[in-house]
Amino acid sequence: MGKRIVTVLLLATFFFAMALPQQGVWAKESTNEEGKQPNLAQNAKSALLIERDSGQVLFQKNQHDRLPPASMTKIMTMLLIMEALDSGKITLDETVTASEHAASMGGSQIFLEPGEEMTVEEMLKGIAIGSGNDASVAMAEHIAGSEEAFVDMMNEKVKELGLKDTNFVNPTGLSAENHYSSAYDMGMMAKELLKYDKITEFTGVYEDYLRQDSEKKFWLVNTNKLVKFYKGVDGVKTGFTQEAKYCLTATAEKNGMRVIAVVFGAPTPKDRNAQVTAMLDHAYAQYKTSPLFEKDEVLAQLRVSKSEQKRVDVTTSEPISILTKKGENTDGFTHEVMLDDSVKAPMKKGDTVGTLQVKNGDKVVSESPVVLKEDVEKASWWTLYKRSFGMFSKVSP
Repeated sequence: MGKRIVTVLLLATFFFAMALPQQGVWAKESTNEEGKQPNLAQNAKSALLIERDSGQVLFQKNQHDRLPPASMTKIMTMLLIMEALDSGKITLDETVTASEHAASMGGSQIFLEPGEEMTVEEMLKGIAIGSGNDASVAMAEHIAGSEEAFVDMMNEKVKELGLKDTNFVNPTGLSAENHYSSAYDMGMMAKELLKYDKITEFTGVYEDYLRQDSEKKFWLVNTNKLVKFYKGVDGVKTGFTQEAKYCLTATAEKNGMRVIAVVFGAPTPKDRNAQVTAMLDHAYAQYKTSPLFEKDEVLAQLRVSKSEQKRVDVTTSEPISILTKKGENTDGFTHEVMLDDSVKAPMKKGDTVGTLQVKNGDKVVSESPVVLKEDVEKASWWTLYKRSFGMFSKVSP
């Protein structure tokens, strides 16, 4: 599709004029003044540190190495659940029935029995807080009809996000041949998941209960201990198998800046938490963000070919911020909203119709999809007829 630039705005001069890497699959990592990365994640197989809004990589170690992600797989599982909730396909209060297959899952679980019913909200608690493999499969079957069909959805979403180092075989992270991901891909999945603000109401809870009014009351304690012990941490997902060792994708928000840290293959839980803590400390000591747009903020209007509406609002799909190092001189940034010029109805709310680019001079420092604010229906033949013959205006006698 072609593109047309519909707006260019000069942002306030308090933004810093540092050259930032473009967001994308092969984003560059930050370095210190000597051109070396900070001394982080020494006891991990791979690691990643990014700022959520811009997607800038602040630190990486073997970020594209393909490794078993263990229960960090559930980041994608939760992403598809949140998408289904957002689209109205499911609701938090609808009932999910556990199949025999779901109830048979080993590893971490909430001990579902075949035929047991829970709400989507309860299942999501079981996944986000308790890392329930049984709850994950129950939700996969509920959304897609079968675990296999849900796995297909997971891998389609991987492709949609442009990720190159991930293949899922199940929605749980239980060890399986050809089931792998990378620190970079896991960070980008978490970035996408965190577009849904409500998810941290689940991942940020340290303890809760299921079956509270029954004889089988079940205490959930978050497997991510940093939720309790590091200020600002409110997600996202731990992982452990004998093959993967100790893994964690964590997120924290302080002073308006949200950071994501990923660690694969730490030897112990203590090492995993210490390395993620050091990465988060580094981000907040060295960087700051200046907000540009909130999620769902209207940026422009787009004419959609053959639609009932003449124009439709285009909005941000996520929060947009400028990331800068602390103490840098200030200068101006610009942004451009670049819309596809061949968009045709029908289209759905949330469909991507262009890109928001933030630039420092001629350098693109971040890119983000822009989306339709509402559904766009295909115009009726009568609407098209009236437009073609100019019958919206009064005809002279």
